[in-house]
Amino acid sequence: MEWTIQELAARAGITSRTLRHYDRFGLLAPSRVGENGYRYYDPTAVARLQRILIMRRLGMGLPAIAEVLADEVDTCDGLRTHIAALEEERDRLERQIRSVRHTLEALRAGVEPRMDVMLAGFNDHYKDEVISRWGERAFQVSNDWWHGKTLEQQRAWKQASEDLVAAWVAAARAGISPTSARAQTLAARHVRWLSEIPGTPTADGNRERSIAMVKGVGDMFVDDPRFAAMYEDAAGAVFVRDALHAYARTRM
Repeated sequence: MEWTIQELAARAGITSRTLRHYDRFGLLAPSRVGENGYRYYDPTAVARLQRILIMRRLGMGLPAIAEVLADEVDTCDGLRTHIAALEEERDRLERQIRSVRHTLEALRAGVEPRMDVMLAGFNDHYKDEVISRWGERAFQVSNDWWHGKTLEQQRAWKQASEDLVAAWVAAARAGISPTSARAQTLAARHVRWLSEIPGTPTADGNRERSIAMVKGVGDMFVDDPRFAAMYEDAAGAVFVRDALHAYARTRM
């Protein structure tokens, strides 16, 4: 089966002029040219056009597309790469849709929408940090979980988080030992809090990785100045870290 240049252009949502330009650029030649001068395209040519259009949609220029097609050895590998890129783009668009819905919901409710949620999918500024520490899946699953919440659910979660931090600060101020019953009860509460976040080892029930994560979170509180400030000062962050380390070592 084959299609004329006009038929292919109409199906692809482009112009015949664009197809001729792709031919001149060396990207897509017609499968054959009839005696009447008409250009015809077979399924192989259409599949190549599909790939060109995908790369164009992903923002690639014609020289870059030509280079990809010229260097490619296995067409199936190329298609798998396109699928991965399209799935990533789909996920980004879904995050953007959820963020815009959040803004609409907040405005309808007469409340101020959250800046971090409004810009989700536009600037996931913690993405690289989370992936480097816990992996791609942890970021994707937890990010989808968070942005899938309603405004009220997000507020409730944030309040629970703030309550946990306040309890840690109060315990540190009291001068108790990180291994005391009160501190270890807080550590258990913190681990339960982590286990509610999908994608984390604690949520998945992986014991060894959960222990490593809890210790890593404790280390992060001390190493990252943002968290030291959250727990009032460096001493507070050290207290939380030591309590989490002790809990991971003795009770997990």
